[in-house]
Formats: sequence, C-alpha cells, structure tokens
Amino acid sequence: MNPSSAKPTAPPERKQRFTTLGGIPLKAVYTEEDLAGSDPETSIGFPGEFPYTRGIYPTMYRGRLWTMRQYAGYASAVESNARYKYLLSQGTTGLSVAFDLPTQIGLDSDDPLASGEVGKVGVAIDSLEDMLTLFEGIPLDEVSTSMTINATAAILLSLYLAVARKQGVAFEKVSGTLQNDILKEYIARGTYIFPPSPSLRLITDTFSFCAREVPNWNTISISGYHIREAGSTAVQEVAFTIADAIAYVEAAISAGLGVDEFAPRISFFFNAHNNLLEEIAKFRAARRLWARIMRDRFHARDPRSLMLRFHTQTAGSTLTAQQPEVNVVRTTIQALAAVLGGTQSLHTNAMDEALALPTEDAARVALRTQQVIAHESGVADTVDPLAGAYAIEELTTEIEQRVIDYLNKIDAMGGTLRAIETGYIQREIQNAAYEYQRAVETDEAIVVGVNRFQSDDGPLVKTLRVDPSIEKTQIQRLRALRERRDSIAAETSLVRLEEAARGTENVLPRILDCVEAYATVGEISNRLRGVWGEYREAVTV
Repeated sequence: MNPSSAKPTAPPERKQRFTTLGGIPLKAVYTEEDLAGSDPETSIGFPGEFPYTRGIYPTMYRGRLWTMRQYAGYASAVESNARYKYLLSQGTTGLSVAFDLPTQIGLDSDDPLASGEVGKVGVAIDSLEDMLTLFEGIPLDEVSTSMTINATAAILLSLYLAVARKQGVAFEKVSGTLQNDILKEYIARGTYIFPPSPSLRLITDTFSFCAREVPNWNTISISGYHIREAGSTAVQEVAFTIADAIAYVEAAISAGLGVDEFAPRISFFFNAHNNLLEEIAKFRAARRLWARIMRDRFHARDPRSLMLRFHTQTAGSTLTAQQPEVNVVRTTIQALAAVLGGTQSLHTNAMDEALALPTEDAARVALRTQQVIAHESGVADTVDPLAGAYAIEELTTEIEQRVIDYLNKIDAMGGTLRAIETGYIQREIQNAAYEYQRAVETDEAIVVGVNRFQSDDGPLVKTLRVDPSIEKTQIQRLRALRERRDSIAAETSLVRLEEAARGTENVLPRILDCVEAYATVGEISNRLRGVWGEYREAVTV
C-alpha cells in the first residue's frame, strides 16, 4: 500500500455528543442527502411568497432595514422621556416602553402593594398626566412605539391614544405594537390580574376596536421571549408561542370576528439565544409553520394573515454579572441570528443589564451593535443568505416537526388553556430549565466567565441606580392629580366601564373615556377586578 494514499487518522472529537442548546443532535457534516425527500420549491420557496420560509417580503432588508428598538423606561415619565429623546438622537428608529411592576399589574404608585417597586424595572405610569409627560415632544405620527404590557394592555393603549388625541394625531396615523399576550403570563411570567376568560375578552375587544379605529396598530405581540427566559428550549419557545397564538385566533373567531379582519395585525416576539444556527433555523421554522396553520387550519385568505411578523430581543437570561463586557459578544451573536432569521424589529440588550438598568453608554453600545450589523457586516444586502445550507435547512425542518409534535399533544389535551390549567406547559419549561442548569453545574455546558475562564476582577462597569425619592415624588404627583381632576367625571366614567364589563359591549371605548377623565390605571383595574375577579395560579411541581 502506498503510504501517501492512506487517509489521515481523524483526531478524537471534543465531546461524545454534540447537540444544540435545545438538545437536537448535530451531525459532524450535513450533505444533500439530509434534504432528500423535501421539495425546495414548496418548503423553502422565495422571499415574500408562501410559505415565507425565507422572509415575508421579497426584498427584505434591501428595501428597508429592520426597526432598531431599544427597550427603555425607568423611574418617572420625566426621566424616561429624556432617555427616549437620547435614543432617538442616536439613531433608534422605534421606541419600546418598559413599565414598572405596579403598572403591569394594575396598581397605582400609592397602593401599599406597590411600595418599593415604583419606577424600578420600568417607568411608573398612573394616569394620562404621566403618559403625556412620557411622550412630551415626541410626535406619535412620526414614531412607532412598542409597549411591553399585558394584563393592563387595554388601559395603556387607551392612554397612548389619548396622548395622540391631545397631540392632534388621528388614530389611523398611530403605529406600534401592544404585547397584550396574557397567556404567556399564566405560563411563564406571572403579571396577570384577571382569570383567562375575561382576559381573552379584553384581547378580542382590542382586536375589534383597533380593526375599526387604529388600523396600523399591531394589536398583539405573542411572546415566546419570556417563555425562553423561563428556561424553555428553542423548540418549546416556538411550540408554546404558536399554541398561544392558536388560542387567540380561536377566541377572536368565537367572538364573531373574521380571521382576515384581525390576523394581519397579529405579530410575534421571540428570543435570540446563543446557538447561532439553531436560532436562525428556529425563526425560519416558525414563519413556515405559522403560514401553513393560518392557511390550512383557519382558512385565512389574505396573504398578510399568513405572514409571521416578529420582533426579537436578545436573551437577557444569557447575560452574566461576571465579566459583563463579554455580554457585548453574546449580544452581537444573538442579534446576528435575528437578522439572518429575518426579524422585523430588534432590541439588543446592554452589557450591564445583569447588574442594573442600562446606563446611557451601555444602551448606546447596544444600539451601535445593530448599526454595525446593518451597515458594515453585509448580511443585510442579500435576502436569507443561508438558505439552501444543508445544516440550516435540516435544522429548520427538524425544529418545525418537533413543534408540530408539541402542538398535537396540546390539541389532544383540549387546547392551550387546558394545557396551562393542568400545568403541562409549565412543567415542560421547568424540566428544560433544570436540565440546562444541571449541564452548567457539571461543566457539560460552558458559560464563559461563570464555570470556565473565570476572572478574579469584579465588574468594571458603572451601573444605573434609580433614586429612591422617585417613589415619593410619583405618589405626590398622583395625589395632586386626584385633588384637581373632575372627580364626578372620573367616577361616572368608571361606573359606565363597570356596566360594560358586566355586559357584552366592547370595553375599549369605555376605558378610553376613563383615562381621558383622568381615572388612574389602578382605579380602572380595580373596577374590573370587582366585576371579573382575580386569577389564582395553580402550583406545579
């Protein structure tokens, strides 16, 4: 045998088993054999054409870059307004509002249960006065605003529309997105107020109201983000998000809406995690599966009803307090996955968010990350550049099939609400989170700076601290508003809201009346609590 013709001995592989973060086995090499049996024309297709695997628009970023949002909001409306103006001056093309915990669960800042939480994880909004301050000097017909709010979503949308009216902006010129996804609160996050049935009514009332009055507003952003942050795998993130979406579509149809009346304004909110190839494939699989579900299950005919439009945020759960500057690298990889996956808007987390709310400097670096990807990397210059790559297409198909398996299980249980009530979805996420934590603790999964490549140096970044006097000032502001408003007008509007909540009329116009009479978020929420009650979570172990 000629020694020169012998194949070199392959060195041993680094690990016995290679998988994605979600446990999908990875081959050493993918070839065209992995795509055998699939028809590229029907499974991959072209951008802007069914099944939209390659993107929902024919030209994607060659025509228009994704919206660059920065999630911001802290302390009072005054401080947050200054941060928004700063971000807009630095090139942000859309605002994304973070609300504090009391606002999220329908408590006014002077409620005893709100003590210590006012302005901490977002901006405190108690009334139209606060909302007017939050958007002072920001024309609502010139900016797109995303609001991360769920249980009180209808109230915050009404406040935003009341600001538009004060600015003289017609509702049809207002654009943005309301998260408004209460089912994921029962699953993963916990900022719910009402039981599922009235909560779904609020959502379908919002669908109906905006279809008539605010046609350019995205009425729901169905969120896999918080499901992933709770510890789910990529497959579970897509599966449970789409299961929630199916429940919302069914609820809207049951409420008498035609699918093509509201489906074009449905949007999604996904997490961008660390495994680059899995994340790109995840976005492509979700888009393809949603198109097929809307066409085949719900018989939508408007092409816009089939398009999965989504916002992405980089993964907060991957940020480390150790060596926080390394978070810039993580965020860059995650943002690149979102862009290569075809996102419509993107928020990049700041390097210091494992320690505190982001400083202006850290927020600017996060925004610059998007701008470098958009203008210097070249990945935005051709549509879906990884299409046809054997590994990407195989992972896309594998993720889609695993999601379908989950959806079939949930359907067999009786649907999403039943799967939540029995704790099935929660347990699946808890098990996935446990398995990942076990992998980190046994060094099977490496987290740079945490269980490998540690440094003795402490965090070297400056952090933002919210002045504790903010809470006192906010409470004084709120009580002064109650003293000078027309209390009879406020009470009359609240009574009419209660009447609407007991009946079947759309409650959005009544909520809008309340906020314009300067009724507070807590007062409106409490009247609805009185009619609908509060949700109590079933414990799952």
